[in-house]
Amino acid sequence: MVSLGNSWDALLADQFSADYYLQLREFLKREYQTNVVYPPMGEIFNALKATPYEKVKAVILGQDPYHGPNQAHGMCFSVQKGVEPPPSLKNIYKELEAELGIKPPSHGYLAKWAEEGVLLLNTVLTVRAGAPASHRGKGWENLTDRIIELLDCRPEPIVFFLWGSHARAKKALIQNPRHLILEAAHPSPLSAYNGFFGCGHFKAANEFLNKPIDWALE
Repeated sequence: MVSLGNSWDALLADQFSADYYLQLREFLKREYQTNVVYPPMGEIFNALKATPYEKVKAVILGQDPYHGPNQAHGMCFSVQKGVEPPPSLKNIYKELEAELGIKPPSHGYLAKWAEEGVLLLNTVLTVRAGAPASHRGKGWENLTDRIIELLDCRPEPIVFFLWGSHARAKKALIQNPRHLILEAAHPSPLSAYNGFFGCGHFKAANEFLNKPIDWALE
């Protein structure tokens, strides 16, 4: 079974033994055996492994992983060093520079944000190569919705970044008024000029948190 090596193990134990997850697991076994699936199997839960429950200060909510080769590694919007940052991530960097003066890094690897307490969570954690949304509706949403609900129960304030209609649809899961919900258009080139650029989210998050996030990646 799944072992994350931190507080998420106990919090999600009931999910990993639930019927929906066991069915999802069988589906994934077949998918990884018969198709190219991203991220690699051992990297599916990297976001949870990198940011334990009690360390979460902010959540950036993505959709499903990148579906091109050598991109997805289990953290939303992030790619491994040596891989060209995708357009959405480049736009995130542009907004970060406009708000906080942080120069775009030479890479797209966001693990440092995860260490800072930013949970880089996709709502669906796997995807077939070249087929966006191919693993939606298979059970991942049950698990990631539960993760959001558990974070909503945290006594410490958390910032939720909801970019795009898919992420904003999860707003109903966040009920506790102590948390800060930041909504904007998706950073994709198709929508970034419709409200992502100029959203002020990084600055707003740091003003809200008792201990601001160091967004610099280099």
